[in-house]
Amino acid sequence: MASLVWSRDLNTGIEVIDKQHQRIVKYINELDDARSSGRKMEELGRIIDEMVEYTLSHFSFEESMIEEAQYPFIKAHKRVHETFTIKVSGLQHRFAQGEDVSEELHKMLFSWLYNHIKRDDADYVEFVAQNVQQANFIAKKKGFFSRLFG
Repeated sequence: MASLVWSRDLNTGIEVIDKQHQRIVKYINELDDARSSGRKMEELGRIIDEMVEYTLSHFSFEESMIEEAQYPFIKAHKRVHETFTIKVSGLQHRFAQGEDVSEELHKMLFSWLYNHIKRDDADYVEFVAQNVQQANFIAKKKGFFSRLFG
């Protein structure tokens, strides 16, 4: 499978979110590189764990941001994140049991991230961008999260 290439059409226009999405893309591509080059299971496990941990932190940040902006469809957005988390946790568990799920995980992440950004995240962007509280939230949180996600 080809690498996932970041393109401008994936930008949400919210810089901190775009940087987080770009970092997730790097993890997805790192997983593909590791899988393709036949790296050891321990290395794949490390990449998978880091990617999942980072993605869950991103979800938490994104949910806080849209909650602060009083996005009316936050419950639905959280459900999308929860469904994804359950799927990834299942794959992570199977990997821990010795099954090489790296290709399956890569394919799922590759298509899921693109669709999630273009559909689910795109739905909140205009609402958040118009909400004054969002700017204040990012200003307060950016220092902490830029260290975490930088």
